[in-house]
Amino acid sequence: MANYTEYFNRIGYKGTYSIGDRVFGKWNKIPFVGSVGNDTLVNHQEGPYVTVSLDLPLKYNDVVYSVIKVKHKDIKPLKVL
Repeated sequence: MANYTEYFNRIGYKGTYSIGDRVFGKWNKIPFVGSVGNDTLVNHQEGPYVTVSLDLPLKYNDVVYSVIKVKHKDIKPLKVL
């Protein structure tokens, strides 16, 4: 019988981004740049998402955000020139 480590490595979610990866994208039609905090899958109904620590805070609906949660389709890796 396989142990738990082998089982979860076989069926578990493997993230696209690592902690600290630089990304950019749009959140509620507002452009942003930041660093990845976590790339995770909590449940299959919501799907995988990425938390991003922003370089500059965003104000949306009179609330200021410094960390946001976005889907993979809304972000891209930031390439160094």
